Amino acid sequence: MVTDYKILGDAIALPFSGRSAPSRFMKSAMTERLSSWDQHDPTNRGIPSDELVRVYEEWGKGGWGIVVSGNLIVDTMNLEAPGNMIIHRSQQKQDELESQMRRLIAGSKAGGALFVAQLSHGGRQVTSAIQPNPVSASDVKLDDRMGMSFAKPTPLTEEGIRETVENFAYAAQKLHEWGADGVQLHAAHGYLLAQFLAPSTNQRTDKYGGSVANRARIIYEIFDAIKKRVNDPKFVLAIKINSVEFQKGGFSTEESAEVCAELEKIGVDVLELSGGTYEELAFGHRRESTKKREAFFLEFSDVIVKQLQKSTVWTTGGFRTAKAMVQAVQDGATQGIGLARPATQDFDIPRKLYTGKLDAAPQGLIPEDDFGMTNLIAGTQIRQVGKGLQPFDKSDESAVGEFKATAGKFMEAGAAAAKDGVVNAGYPDHAGSPYVPIDTAQ
Repeated sequence: MVTDYKILGDAIALPFSGRSAPSRFMKSAMTERLSSWDQHDPTNRGIPSDELVRVYEEWGKGGWGIVVSGNLIVDTMNLEAPGNMIIHRSQQKQDELESQMRRLIAGSKAGGALFVAQLSHGGRQVTSAIQPNPVSASDVKLDDRMGMSFAKPTPLTEEGIRETVENFAYAAQKLHEWGADGVQLHAAHGYLLAQFLAPSTNQRTDKYGGSVANRARIIYEIFDAIKKRVNDPKFVLAIKINSVEFQKGGFSTEESAEVCAELEKIGVDVLELSGGTYEELAFGHRRESTKKREAFFLEFSDVIVKQLQKSTVWTTGGFRTAKAMVQAVQDGATQGIGLARPATQDFDIPRKLYTGKLDAAPQGLIPEDDFGMTNLIAGTQIRQVGKGLQPFDKSDESAVGEFKATAGKFMEAGAAAAKDGVVNAGYPDHAGSPYVPIDTAQ
């Protein structure tokens, strides 16, 4: 049976904003770490570099339906990592921030894609080297892992929650002013909003704890605040939310379905389903049925989709072949396909898939369940493109060997700097050939 690749190039109508994503592909958020970083002055952080602008200009040519930014943090302290983009009132260089963000947004949209900025707050998941006094829903400490240490968080007061809600809304307002088509709240992967959703990290007894509705209250309040500040019915509201967390006391699929149904009621256009946390990564929980369908979360998406009438569902994590993507769409398990790491090897992977030029995303030599190394590869490839270089071929043995040597030196330098109390930002600088521009001809 011949796979009908063309279905992947179908536009998706977003029901509440009235906007249209020109293909079924979402460039899902990844951490790029290419924005300004000052270890000692938080107000001098978070401005996108020219390299990051160039990266988004290239994704803008790739045939994506929606380009979602990497984590854009809503204050200057609670970062996913040094080098994150930030939008906050306290930043010193507001004019430069606006200029660079406008360029990045325009580049992302140049090929017709919608640009949606992912808004995030690290909560307890900020390393102690950046944030020695983290906040969270409750005081449940994240165990040290992946070479990172984390301080015990302080539960946010209700006043602190109101301030956090306002920070999200302020960032959304600025993004709207600068040309963004919408925003996505990051309520997955163990960050602050996910910490409120999960019973394991939310042990509150006030109106923000207990029932699913209470644990999701901060999310509903953020969307309400965004609507009041932006006041544009065409502004796309989106969320990235865990469909499952794979751990005792984690946010369950049934709870996720309940929250998604409520989000539909308040007009959220795009529900991106993912899963896992720092504590329990998704790769270790793949059933045989999951392997056949490729995507990690389709069996959970099946449950959630049934609760929805209008909101569009986009599933991220594990998709690699056009056949599996088409089958998932035809089965009604998802409407959109989220891709992340494949988008750093081929910035125009959507167009290659929906035109039949490729039948699968290229596979790398490093196993995909080696999250640390594959994450390092993706970040390095992004950095290469930002510097005008071709991303190295992760399927080539010689190229991977050269990268491993670069990565080893990078990690040694980072460890040495950390001993001296220095926190570096970014990914390895890796040599490469000049960048080959994307051919946008159909």
